[in-house]
Amino acid sequence: MSDRFLLGNGVVVASLSPSRNAKSNVVSGGAVIWQGKRILAVGPEAELRRAHPDARFLDAHGGLILPGLVNLHHHFYSVLARGLDPGLPLASFTDILDGLWWRLDRALDPETVRLSAQLSVADCIRWGSTTVFDHHASPSCLDGSLDIIADVLNANGLSGVLCYEVTDRNGHDQARAGIEENLRFIRKQGSHPRIRGVFGLHASFTLRDETLAEVAKNRPGEAGCHIHVAEDPVDVEASRQAFGLGPVDRLERFGLLDEHCLLAHGVHLVPEDYAKVARSGAVLIHNPESNAHNGVGHLDAANAGRQGCLVGIGTDGMSSAMLRALRFAFLANRAQRGHAGSGFEVLPDLLFNNAKVAGRFLEEPLLGELAPGAPADVIVVDAPPPTPIGPENLFGHLVYGASEAPVRHTIARGRVLLEDFCHKTLDPAELAARARELVPALRQRFRTLKRGTRFLG
Repeated sequence: MSDRFLLGNGVVVASLSPSRNAKSNVVSGGAVIWQGKRILAVGPEAELRRAHPDARFLDAHGGLILPGLVNLHHHFYSVLARGLDPGLPLASFTDILDGLWWRLDRALDPETVRLSAQLSVADCIRWGSTTVFDHHASPSCLDGSLDIIADVLNANGLSGVLCYEVTDRNGHDQARAGIEENLRFIRKQGSHPRIRGVFGLHASFTLRDETLAEVAKNRPGEAGCHIHVAEDPVDVEASRQAFGLGPVDRLERFGLLDEHCLLAHGVHLVPEDYAKVARSGAVLIHNPESNAHNGVGHLDAANAGRQGCLVGIGTDGMSSAMLRALRFAFLANRAQRGHAGSGFEVLPDLLFNNAKVAGRFLEEPLLGELAPGAPADVIVVDAPPPTPIGPENLFGHLVYGASEAPVRHTIARGRVLLEDFCHKTLDPAELAARARELVPALRQRFRTLKRGTRFLG
């Protein structure tokens, strides 16, 4: 059987940038053909069938054929928090961190780290994400934890950029251990084609100056940092109180604010911060669903974009559904502004920006595009357009149609991971059953852990 695949009978969207007005960006009756890990050709299906008569056919059933999606900020282990009762009131953002997340991450062991990665990877595949940036923490099984997650990504064909969350909240010795885990993984993965490492940092208000100095001294030049920034006012206020500088200024002071820096949230940044982020080339990652869930506010992504910031989008562990996150960002922006027409100009490019950022880290300049030579990361969203579709209205089709539709096929680096809605590499029902066996012990460990984590501010 031929090792070439032809995915057709759909509408090809070659790039997720609606600002690309080239007519060739949207091809009705289009197809994509690939061999191995790379795309060979994109164009009208009839032409590609004639040129490649022996290719194996995958049917899009009229749906949208899109580049694989990229999630710039995820927390795989959060999948195990579903339905978890923390057993105490969570009245503030610090209550949520200290009473829920920082107890859960301390309760993780190697088996639940692996299982949470498998469950989240299954969700990524189901919702069409082929590249994921995961921000991990598991203080009780710190050493080698990134290898566990990388093994899951590798086994299931996804690409990823991983990090371990360095923090002083559990003491400086554990911060040093987190630095070593990041360094070890970054060096190990330096030439891997699909999985790389960056430095993970929790947030400014849980990081001492000496820790940031140690990170700056030891990180490889282009490794980058992935950090939560100004998610809640406490990060800004406590950082200024303890260190005399806000989160962005501290990163700049230690030489960590550069084009490889990933800034998750940024809800409470001010115009001066936007200007510094823009000059540095750092990436601001909008997490609209998580921000709403935690009641921390809403990033004005449009204003950040007007200030010159490169803005992407993530899910922060709330889910793995990127198109749904895009829809939420769009509707929340409209609700915040109180009318329909304002602040629209940045949001359509969020998914495209994600792919360009991921390309920096994975050294894949064509990531996020359906073009000859690009990675064969392709998905089909089961949303046949009921009205004409073109570059000028693509964003509307994504927000009002595709975001509500299931993904039919997911292909990552040429490997079919989801075919006609069915997983090919793992069994979500089997994973869920295994989780129900392991979660009671995890939650018992969770209940025995007390609050009282150290805040530096």
